[in-house]
Amino acid sequence: MRAGGGSVRVVAAALSAAAVTWGVRRAADRLVDPEDARWARVNHRGARLSLLEGPAVAAGLVAAAVVGAPDRRTAAACGLAAAGAAAFGLVDDLTEDTSRSRKGLRGHLGALVHGELTTGGLKVVGIGATSLVAAAVLPDRDDLGPVARAVDVAVSGALVAATANLLNLLDLRPGRALKAGALAGAPLLGGAAAPVAGAVLGSAAAALPRDLGETDMLGDGGANALGALLGVGAVVGNGRAGRLALLTAAVGLTLASERVSFTEVIARTPVLREIDAWGRR
Repeated sequence: MRAGGGSVRVVAAALSAAAVTWGVRRAADRLVDPEDARWARVNHRGARLSLLEGPAVAAGLVAAAVVGAPDRRTAAACGLAAAGAAAFGLVDDLTEDTSRSRKGLRGHLGALVHGELTTGGLKVVGIGATSLVAAAVLPDRDDLGPVARAVDVAVSGALVAATANLLNLLDLRPGRALKAGALAGAPLLGGAAAPVAGAVLGSAAAALPRDLGETDMLGDGGANALGALLGVGAVVGNGRAGRLALLTAAVGLTLASERVSFTEVIARTPVLREIDAWGRR
């Protein structure tokens, strides 16, 4: 995003994200039957959690995209990336057939290769498609030719999708994905993507108390939306070389997650362990 609007856009994005996240989450309590098992999960400690946090966070992010973006194309790209990731994530959250579930990106892609479309596979394809469209909608800052522009959009779209998936991989402990999103978004405050950072920080701040309190969790819908918007921020805030480097890192971490437990790595690393445990019961 352009620097125009400065801190006003950042504050507006943060406040709107927090207000909408808070408001939608409380409205959801009145609209959704608390006994509806589709919206409930049990965490690693046996606590019953609600997935209603996910749609609330996604709504806050989309609202902030409209309020904080400096132009219509950037607003559309941010809104599309967050809303698309949330929608396909929610499909996976609410309709996954647990008796035939496939674990990890490899499992879902393997099922697709063999002609089986799982809800996770649909999510991979759907978020990939909306991420590419969002990248194409963003303004062309470098006035590239058709071929170079196509490559640029492909790299940017892949970065948005990879970031969405990566943040979802962290939604395994209370507050972890929200903290990771906030830490990843904070460096963007000093650049062109500052309003994106404001949106992420505002929504995370509103959702964090219930997440840490083990009453809510992001689920695929919320985590994918948060990660997708961070991906758009990474695209906006970095040049072509930076975007390619970030994509390489995101893909590398995703592939590593197929063999290495992030939870075990965090537990063995003192600084990460302390950050991860902060505020948790």
